[in-house]
Amino acid sequence: MNEVRNFINGSYSDSSAGKLFDNINPCTGALIGTVHEAAREDVDAAVQAARAALKGPWGRMSEAERAAILHRVADGIDARFDEFLAAECADTGKPHSIASHIDIPRGVANFRVFADAVKNFATEAFQMATPDGKGAFNIAVRKPKGVIAVVSPWNLPLLLMTWKVGPALACGNTVVVKPSEETPTTTTLLGEVMNEAGVPPGVFNVVNGFGPDSAGAFLTEHPGVDAITFTGETRTGEVITRAAAKGLRDVSMECGGKNPALVFADCDMDKAIEGTLRSAFANCGQVCFGTERVYVERPIFDEFVARLAAEAGKYKLGLPDGEGVNMGPLISREHQQKVLSYYKLAVEEGATVVHGGGIPEMPEELAGGAWVEPTIWTGLADDARVVNEEIFGPCCHIRPFDTEDEALALANDTDYGLAAAIWTENTSRALRVSTAINCGIAWVNSWFLRDLRTAFGGAKESGIGREGGEHSMEFYTEMQNICIKI
Repeated sequence: MNEVRNFINGSYSDSSAGKLFDNINPCTGALIGTVHEAAREDVDAAVQAARAALKGPWGRMSEAERAAILHRVADGIDARFDEFLAAECADTGKPHSIASHIDIPRGVANFRVFADAVKNFATEAFQMATPDGKGAFNIAVRKPKGVIAVVSPWNLPLLLMTWKVGPALACGNTVVVKPSEETPTTTTLLGEVMNEAGVPPGVFNVVNGFGPDSAGAFLTEHPGVDAITFTGETRTGEVITRAAAKGLRDVSMECGGKNPALVFADCDMDKAIEGTLRSAFANCGQVCFGTERVYVERPIFDEFVARLAAEAGKYKLGLPDGEGVNMGPLISREHQQKVLSYYKLAVEEGATVVHGGGIPEMPEELAGGAWVEPTIWTGLADDARVVNEEIFGPCCHIRPFDTEDEALALANDTDYGLAAAIWTENTSRALRVSTAINCGIAWVNSWFLRDLRTAFGGAKESGIGREGGEHSMEFYTEMQNICIKI
């Protein structure tokens, strides 16, 4: 049993309202700890601490000094790698083999990359003519935006939280983080590392709780917050955007997706199977840019479906440290019921269940966990709910197509626009198709290949804005122009 507390102004604190909620192991359904739910007073204290820290030592540091501290934060996570790994896997249920190669290392990288990036981020300068002939110079300077509210999700808790906190702190801001109520441990644990690295009190704060009438709403509605960055479902993003409208606070929203994969007959079949297998089933399908719609050119359709189903049948489900385990449970029993409702709906809508479709048989000690089978369907109509609504589970529907134009029309027939994957060995086709898909990121013959310097974000209902590289620098700073008359 562990107790997860709020982290405010450099110290851990209990809920001022005395409210606690359970932290449940998704593998077993057992209680693994309790979490202190931040009251409105706690959130206010965190925001006030963050505002005070802007005027304190943090606000007076040079970029180089802040960067050195953030490198020490990264080193601190590395030094406690096993502790962060255990906490992340306990909260999420994901296998060690995944979290040890993706979640924790990329969380570390987010501090190192942005600590260095901020030192090389240029602004602009212009010389202009004036009526007296003497001229003037315009010089741009960048300033921290202020207090940033970071609302982070449960699917990649440390990675996606540090993806926001790293650049925000590198730019000189302070942050108040509201992690998902499902996965609070690594975010709260990071407070210890921040203190050890020499981050001044108030620069990094954590408030735990839920959304409505809890820490999430208290934070995003707080007038002391200058900008909000969020990753999560579109419906929640809309609520936060409405809250941000009061005071015209800036927002960065990375929301839901119903992402397509387009598999052409000239693809390298081995690459396409391996890539689609990961994009549909990695992290038990709980990846915002995962693939739930697969469109395959008709000549290879039957082979593709058969091979993908065969590979899906090889997944080994179990505890995070189990030998050979490469798929964990869903995040919660509540989410399990949501995903299973779509499994049931798919059959009602006329799907052919090629693989999976239910709850796997698990050992008795895991029977209370949020397990579902990796699932593949064919045969659904294009207007089926299962084809159009984000499920966020280990599942995909595969449909044949005959022409490139048809494939593009199907890929774009969605309210979302986060990501897409294109599988073809024809370079011209790859360029035509990738640029014609309305999405924020398109992978060609790959998936989840991320360079942190590049733009990341979604189109349509998948989000607002871009983060990554100079785009993060843009969001986490305010540009001021200074005009100097000669």
